[in-house]
Amino acid sequence: MATLKEVKLKIGAVKKTQQITRAMNMVAASKLRGAQVNMVGFRPYASKFSEVLGSLAEKAGEETNPLLEARAEVKKVHLVLCTSDRGLCGGFNSNLTARAELFIKEKREQNIDVSITNFGKKGRDWCRKNGFEIINEHIGVVGGRFGFNIAAAAGRQLIEGYLNKTYDEVHIILAEFISMARQTSVLNQMLPILPMESLEDESEKEETPYLAEHICEPSPPELLDELLPRNVYVQLYRALLETSTSEHAARMAAMDNATTACKDMIENLTLMYNKARQAAITAELMDIVGGAEALKG
Repeated sequence: MATLKEVKLKIGAVKKTQQITRAMNMVAASKLRGAQVNMVGFRPYASKFSEVLGSLAEKAGEETNPLLEARAEVKKVHLVLCTSDRGLCGGFNSNLTARAELFIKEKREQNIDVSITNFGKKGRDWCRKNGFEIINEHIGVVGGRFGFNIAAAAGRQLIEGYLNKTYDEVHIILAEFISMARQTSVLNQMLPILPMESLEDESEKEETPYLAEHICEPSPPELLDELLPRNVYVQLYRALLETSTSEHAARMAAMDNATTACKDMIENLTLMYNKARQAAITAELMDIVGGAEALKG
């Protein structure tokens, strides 16, 4: 059995850890509120933008813009992987990298080369560890404060690479915020732009009807030249907002679980301390009684 001093030191260490996890939980909760407000405010705009653009694209046809036209043969695919810069958020990053690993494996089985753009240090480190080709990386974006210009700059690079035929498709893996207790990894195609591009599941896309035909001026092809690149920026910005909010929610839940675990450990260690203390007192009493009996004898 551990000595009283050892158990007491363990209790003190766990209490300090509990203070840290409780503080991190409060910080994550504070950041979550701001990120969630931005995400919820941007969701309707992104969804409606894609809905209107899908209607125009269907009317105009794929041949009107190279961003709509699918390549006859896909040999190179580019993946945008959104993860966090920091850990201590449970299985948040591992779920995203697992989804990316499965995607890369499927493409390599089809003899398709995959290159990656990373948003987040954890994803970057995972790609380096596994030897994947990294084209670009953006550190310090997800989880912090960022503007639309970040998505626009990255989106322009993606569009340029697609138009130059550096890669034939562009996909993105993000963490979609569903609730405080649930964040799921989602894979979406960004380029070529689908007629009904959105961050929803394919089953939901099929069930969502197009809007009524729009009366637009100038013509749909001219509008698409302007709106299609912006759609890439919008969807990328939404993905960053979703991932950032999901990261804070995951870290908040992880720190709450860690705080609860520390509380349980303190209770168990306190019980162990009391047992060790009682055993020491009993041993001292036995020594005193034994000494008294020896003196009587």
